[in-house]
Amino acid sequence: MPDFSPVLPSTTSAPPSPPHSLSAKTITTSPNPLLPLYNLAANIPIPTKFKKAKPSLRLQRVKSKDEAVSHDVTKLQTSFAILPSLKQLQTRKWTLWDLQHMVTFGCLAFCLLITPSAPFLKSAAMGLLAVLLAMPATRQFFLPSLPIWVYLFYFFASRFIAPEYRPHIWVKVLPALENILYGANLSNILSAHTYTILDIIAWIPYGLGHFALPLVTTVMLFLFAAPGTTPVWARAFGYMSILGVTIQILFPCTPPWYEGLHGLEPAHYGMEGSPAGLKRIDELFGVDMYTTSFTTAPVPFGAFPSLHGGDAVLEMLFLQYCFPRFRAFFVGYVVWIAWSTMYLNHHYAIDLVGGGVIAAVTYYIARTKWLPRPQLDKTTRWEYEYVEFGDRPRVALDEEYGGMGLGLLQRRGSDEWTLGSSSSFDSMSRGDTLCGSSSSSPNILSPTTPNDDHHGGDLWSKVRTTSPRAVGLTGVVVEEEQREVYVR
Repeated sequence: MPDFSPVLPSTTSAPPSPPHSLSAKTITTSPNPLLPLYNLAANIPIPTKFKKAKPSLRLQRVKSKDEAVSHDVTKLQTSFAILPSLKQLQTRKWTLWDLQHMVTFGCLAFCLLITPSAPFLKSAAMGLLAVLLAMPATRQFFLPSLPIWVYLFYFFASRFIAPEYRPHIWVKVLPALENILYGANLSNILSAHTYTILDIIAWIPYGLGHFALPLVTTVMLFLFAAPGTTPVWARAFGYMSILGVTIQILFPCTPPWYEGLHGLEPAHYGMEGSPAGLKRIDELFGVDMYTTSFTTAPVPFGAFPSLHGGDAVLEMLFLQYCFPRFRAFFVGYVVWIAWSTMYLNHHYAIDLVGGGVIAAVTYYIARTKWLPRPQLDKTTRWEYEYVEFGDRPRVALDEEYGGMGLGLLQRRGSDEWTLGSSSSFDSMSRGDTLCGSSSSSPNILSPTTPNDDHHGGDLWSKVRTTSPRAVGLTGVVVEEEQREVYVR
């Protein structure tokens, strides 16, 4: 008969260990009376809301106080409200770079002063200009191009400067420099033998391209370059031209055609200019396109520097920067117009060098400070999602002097009154981005040479380890993982 009596556990054997509890050996050897409660707490799971997340990298962009309302860098202003613009000027923080406006309006005031008296016409023109600059929809076009309009007014108004206030006209300086630097008068050599076919070839860049190419360049940069390139180009072209005309007025020199007509005789104000080789174009087509205009030119002794050469070099530098595939074509145009100016007997070679140097300096300043960097995977301006401006700073300067603390790596927000700015650019347009292909600088992302810039990837595809202040982040937050801890 089976025995149904209970089987008592042996006193020498340990009871079975409950799950998630300490071993039997621990129980028998631990005199702690709180051990049961400790084991009970170890078996209770921690609620999810009290758990900390796994280590993660969270990127959050700081919204600058100067950040525009719209995040579309390609958007143009459409407002015609004047009052907000006036309030914006009242609260604006002016910098040393805003002295450019003093130069522009100072030159404009000088032109109004020397031109014949016409108070009603001048007042109406200045009032119209004030309205155009006050409305955002028109200011975005007329403020960047204002130096160009002032340059044209300055050039044609210079004829009204009284002769008693004009400096001496230099006749022998440029021919002497030509012989010293090149060993011969290159302009006289190139213009010694003329042919009809060469006249036409020289006329195309000098008589047509010089006047049409600035507008063509403006349209190309507006449609196909990075947003913000056109305002920088317009200001650079205008200020370079104003500087060139000022040098021509303060340092008047006779061109090569004067040496052919009058030798090295002293020149005086009131003498007529000359179309030189362009007169053959008028005779060829039977029209008066250049004879009258060059004979009555407001600056007949403005040989140095050559604005024909300076404009061509500036156009070449901007276009090759934005469209590097066509660099050889742009350089070829500069060589073409340089030959045409000497063949048509309008400039010495030293004049072209002077104009090219001024254009190169102007371009370098614009590129270093304000010129947007092209993204070669973009075809038109409407494909841009962000824009970066200017050259990247030197790493040594940032590391040695604390560039972030000094603001050397930051681009302050601005409006249309600052060179190369636009109120439609957001904080990404000021260089506060995290993507790029520069390997030499950890604090700024895109090199200025566009050969390997911005190929593929979205805005957050490439993350660099850098200070949050340098890239516009609130911080790179790393949260430690808190794992569930059980007492076993």
